[in-house]
Amino acid sequence: MDDLLATLKAAAETTRLRLLALCAHGELTVTELTQILGQSQPRVSRHLKLLCDAGLLDRFREGTFAFYRLAEKGQSAELARVLVAAIPADDPTLILDLERLDAIKRARSETAAAYFRENAARWHEIRSLHVAEGEVEAALLRLFPKEGVEELLDIGTGTGRMLEVLARRVHRAIGVDQSREMLAVARNRLEEAGLRHCHVRQADMYQLPFPSGSFDAAVIHQVLHYTESPAGVLAEAARVLRPGGLLLVVDFAPHHLEALREEHAHRRLGFSDAEVAGWCHQSGLDCGPVVHLSGDPLTVSIWPATRLAAGVQISSPQIQKPAHSLSGVPS
Repeated sequence: MDDLLATLKAAAETTRLRLLALCAHGELTVTELTQILGQSQPRVSRHLKLLCDAGLLDRFREGTFAFYRLAEKGQSAELARVLVAAIPADDPTLILDLERLDAIKRARSETAAAYFRENAARWHEIRSLHVAEGEVEAALLRLFPKEGVEELLDIGTGTGRMLEVLARRVHRAIGVDQSREMLAVARNRLEEAGLRHCHVRQADMYQLPFPSGSFDAAVIHQVLHYTESPAGVLAEAARVLRPGGLLLVVDFAPHHLEALREEHAHRRLGFSDAEVAGWCHQSGLDCGPVVHLSGDPLTVSIWPATRLAAGVQISSPQIQKPAHSLSGVPS
């Protein structure tokens, strides 16, 4: 009873109700919320702290920025949704707040589109060398549980495409990447698609900020060939999967296109089935049948693997994190 009263008190203020309503529409920074509310940053920050302490908002960092959104888990999260739904849709203050929010989202969209235009040419150049993305995505969907999963992690999410593809089969999804520019593109795409159950975070793929056994499925799409330690990425992915959890790795089969290394920063020119299976075995993953999609000249491989139970795990690889982690991998 005392916790409930404390949570209600935290929300019982006009500005804090406005903040809850705004954060229910997406992830927003303090600066953006200050612009919408027309209040000082210290004042807005104090309100945000009270709401976070009460469990009504979630806060996460992305470089020097902090983003806020409506809480997703716990009793306070459920109460937050009830409070937002109770705010009259025709409230003049709320209407004005949402109009200002739309203006901020349009500015975000323009920035993301500009970044994508500047970089799209080099991504399309690589895509022209292998089978159509639609074929790869269809193959992924065939391997993904038709009944769906609760929690999905997309490692090296890039533009967030895998989140869009798998959104209908997950209750909640998170995409991680180190590039803030890529995350801005992904965040904009997810907002435009109305996928509010899909989020993105800035994170290091070698040191994921999640407890062990947090996810039912994970995807690593066209990421490994950029990495210094593919085995390290797979080991960390295995760590955050629950027993029985599914990992889908998508990358190139071995090839000899040196231009991809020289012009597109590929560290590895594809991977053999035996190589990936060995890394999976070391990380407590059981590999399933590999799917090969032949292109000209690149073949795309999809390696499915299942996380074994703790007692069944054979060994844990001793892999040091590389000195430098590559970020900004497009998807």
